[in-house]
Amino acid sequence: SIEETKTVTMEGVRARYAYVSQRGYYPDEANKANQDAYSVNHNLCEKSNFNSHLFAVYDGHGRDGHKCAQYSRDNVPSLIERYVAQAFRVRQQSKGRRGANSNSSVLSTEEIQRACHNAHVECNRMMHRATDKLNDSLSGTTAISVAFHGPGPRITVSNVGDSRAILGKKVERSKLLRPLPLSCDHTSYRSDERDRVKSCGGRILSLDQIEGLEPVDESKWDSITLGETVDESGDPPRVWSPHGEYPGTAFTRSLGDMIAEELGVFAEPELTSLELKSEDKMIVVASDGVFEFLTNQAVLDICTKFDDPLAACRAVVAESYELWLQYELRTDDITMICIFLDDVEESSNASGPKDRASGMSSNMIAGMRPVRNEMSKEKSRHVVKMKAALPQLPDENEDFDISALLTEKSPDDKARIAEAIRASVIFKDISNQQRELIFSAMEPLSVKRGDWVIRQGEMGDRFYIVDNGKFEVRIVPDGTDPDGSGGKLVHLYVGSRATHAHPSFGELALMYSAPRAASIIAQTDGQLWALHRSVFKKILAQQNIRKDAMKELRKLDVLKSLVSNELVTLVESMEEVNFVDGALIVSEGEVGEAFYLIVKGRCQLRSSTQGAPSVLHVNNYFGKNMLLMKGNYDATIVAIGPTKCLKVTLPVVEMKIGSLLHRRNAA
Repeated sequence: SIEETKTVTMEGVRARYAYVSQRGYYPDEANKANQDAYSVNHNLCEKSNFNSHLFAVYDGHGRDGHKCAQYSRDNVPSLIERYVAQAFRVRQQSKGRRGANSNSSVLSTEEIQRACHNAHVECNRMMHRATDKLNDSLSGTTAISVAFHGPGPRITVSNVGDSRAILGKKVERSKLLRPLPLSCDHTSYRSDERDRVKSCGGRILSLDQIEGLEPVDESKWDSITLGETVDESGDPPRVWSPHGEYPGTAFTRSLGDMIAEELGVFAEPELTSLELKSEDKMIVVASDGVFEFLTNQAVLDICTKFDDPLAACRAVVAESYELWLQYELRTDDITMICIFLDDVEESSNASGPKDRASGMSSNMIAGMRPVRNEMSKEKSRHVVKMKAALPQLPDENEDFDISALLTEKSPDDKARIAEAIRASVIFKDISNQQRELIFSAMEPLSVKRGDWVIRQGEMGDRFYIVDNGKFEVRIVPDGTDPDGSGGKLVHLYVGSRATHAHPSFGELALMYSAPRAASIIAQTDGQLWALHRSVFKKILAQQNIRKDAMKELRKLDVLKSLVSNELVTLVESMEEVNFVDGALIVSEGEVGEAFYLIVKGRCQLRSSTQGAPSVLHVNNYFGKNMLLMKGNYDATIVAIGPTKCLKVTLPVVEMKIGSLLHRRNAA
């Protein structure tokens, strides 16, 4: 990986870039080579007076996958040079036939794309013949590249397989970037890719379908909204021979893979050319290890936290690695190139919006494979096995007073926590009030060098954010740790307030209790923020209760005059109160000023104006008139079993939204 960010000036673009490649963790192959490769080639095609810059990532697979990736890295750039030079020779010949007015100094978009196409196809042919260097019968590599070239600030993207390139476009009046896919994943989730494979005799089945655990039904893949987070559980549709259970590739295009090529898994790249605009701020080129658990938007959200593309790369790779450890027994190799577009000089001959991209189909926008958010079956079985070996823990007590655990945070503290959780799927849909509660519930922890934050195999109940310091990730493959070291060092989390780097780990513990997949040990003194699962669930539950309460309060005639934001204010002002079995909540004739809504349990209502007592259930209320004015309760209310209510008093109502009585009289 690169040691520091580099700067490059290209035609119409001034940019900074960096790259990071993290070898995966494979418990059964501790010394397995990193099968990813990457390249950055400057002044490519310079001999043809066609100065270009190529940023590429190759993701190998199979026994010789690392060799296939390295072979492509070493040959694709020079092959592009060869075919660009060939295109210029054809231009020169054409100029001679057509006369001096013919422009032979600039290649068209079609000619550039043809050169890139031919380079990948030829590299694939060469790989098949390079038997003295590698065996690509069941090995190969995907390839994704972005070439910057003229005229003007233009790029051409070449994609073979399921690695990915995305463009970050600035959102108006915001620091956020929205993603524009520059490539389309070549997987069997795409019906056009499936059709090609089947026309070549291949079969498309998931592993569960191969084993007869699920019916063969392609419609479920068509019904998936690609690019969205779905529960895929790591069992995608794969390509199989009609004669046996091979090759089993989850991608439908690659370089190499000679046997799969006979089944329609070919090396032809999908190409798109694009003219960059001033609102284009970032390009990410990465292997599929990044996008297994992160959406395009999540990747950009992480990157925009940093002013340095190297810090952005490290943060994305760290987050990806953490998610792999949570959801799998291994991690993939993870490689990413991040390019910050600091200055884009738009061409004076810019085409209209419709002509901006060439070769970008609707598949480019929607054709991403689903993002996983569940454990694989192997990981689930492993977790069950580990749980069975641990002593049974008592059920968590949900009925605790969360207010006693809240502490005030400074604006700087909140900003750092907010940046750390912004790209997390778990925190994606929380409300602003929930966010504030989470800030307050975060527990500051100071650790010393050598402290164990997490021990592999122990049940997890906390999520951590690294505020400052370095923390080692260590794994013992078989769960035993004879020397007490924590096992093999597989990753390092580095947090720094100075560089705004705040990686996190243990996110899975917020969802459910599961044994930790790795040990986390402080390499230096440091500071962490910790959030307990019980507190997190309590915050979510409280908000769900208030959402339901809002639906009920909308039905009250005395609240009909409230607009939406006033109703939200009222509900957020309501106090949560708990009563034990038999508790007297209010008495008939008692002077009061509080309104109650039952959110848990039951109450008995007794009134002198009615016969037998009645029972109030969840979403029933009492004291409605107290929303208008102070008065007497018209019934006695007693709790039946443990009961929880939301309560608001008349002074609070008038302070927050004004007098409802005055509103009614005015109406």
